[in-house]
Amino acid sequence: MQQIKDNLVEARKILDEFISDDQNINNIVEAGRIMVNAVSNNKKILSCGNGGSMCDAMHFAEELTGLFREERRSIPAISISDPSHLTCAANDYGFENIFSRYIEGVGQSGDVLLAISTSGDSQNVVNAAVTARTKNMTIIGLTGKEGGKLAPLCDIEIRAPYTRYTDRTQEIHIKVIHSLIHYIESNI
Repeated sequence: MQQIKDNLVEARKILDEFISDDQNINNIVEAGRIMVNAVSNNKKILSCGNGGSMCDAMHFAEELTGLFREERRSIPAISISDPSHLTCAANDYGFENIFSRYIEGVGQSGDVLLAISTSGDSQNVVNAAVTARTKNMTIIGLTGKEGGKLAPLCDIEIRAPYTRYTDRTQEIHIKVIHSLIHYIESNI
């Protein structure tokens, strides 16, 4: 019982640390504005990540194309998570290129990439950002730790407070994702 309480207290402490830095809130607002602007200009939002971050990328896209809180039109968002694409690209081009290959084919100037990596060092997510830059896409990064190689590639980086454990970073990421979805839905 104490371990569970300790986990919840630790999660609250990290969330409080994140909220106390106004720059984090400003970054979420700016990321939301960028996404709303893209969608308003008939562009789309692509998202990617590995493991739990892929689940977050999928959750982000499905809430936008489906329903979050209010009835509204479907918003163009795609998670790069199709198993046939992932296994084909991994087999032919290597795992480090599974996301960049998709962006090369589908990404367009003015689109937005939501790149999620708890370490900021997932090579396939970094490569996605590099390719998105060549396509003149805007890159929003959700990172943790020190931001990794992904941080300098982002137009807007939203970094979870440093923690040894990935789950705490993911907890911040899902709150940011829900905040972005709510912002987009409220402003579209």
